[in-house]
Amino acid sequence: MQQYLEVGKVTNVHGLNGEVKVQPWADSPEFLCQFKTLYVDQSHFPIQVERARVHKNMVIMKFEGLTDVPGAMSMRNAILHIDRADVNLPEGAFFLADIYGLEVRDAESGAVLGKIDDILTPPANNVYVVRGGERELMIPAVPQFIAETNVEDGYIRVNLMEGL
Repeated sequence: MQQYLEVGKVTNVHGLNGEVKVQPWADSPEFLCQFKTLYVDQSHFPIQVERARVHKNMVIMKFEGLTDVPGAMSMRNAILHIDRADVNLPEGAFFLADIYGLEVRDAESGAVLGKIDDILTPPANNVYVVRGGERELMIPAVPQFIAETNVEDGYIRVNLMEGL
């Protein structure tokens, strides 16, 4: 499992005091506001968060050491990461990054249908794209279709419906 997970991208400067706008890549922008340390780009250079707040589905962040517009501009387009160790997920929750490549099985027959190759994130609910089996499947990530998600043992069991 990856230690560092992408959680957002710095899109622009906000104001004159070194704040930046972050586009969150999480279930909710509030998720990002809980972290005191984030990690920048592939080097995973740690940066301390002085404060963070949600504004119009974006997160406005003030990082330690950034005090003006040029400093904030230097962060533009940076990809922000969290350390998995800094997160306590609720029971049954998981990171999307952890289900890529999981084997997908028919809940009724146990037949292997392929592996999760992609995850689409339209507004209503996520859709798992399953490839590697007889045909490509697109399975909505809702309880009606997902019988079990077992990240530790590497599989997902799904309820197939007529025409799926």
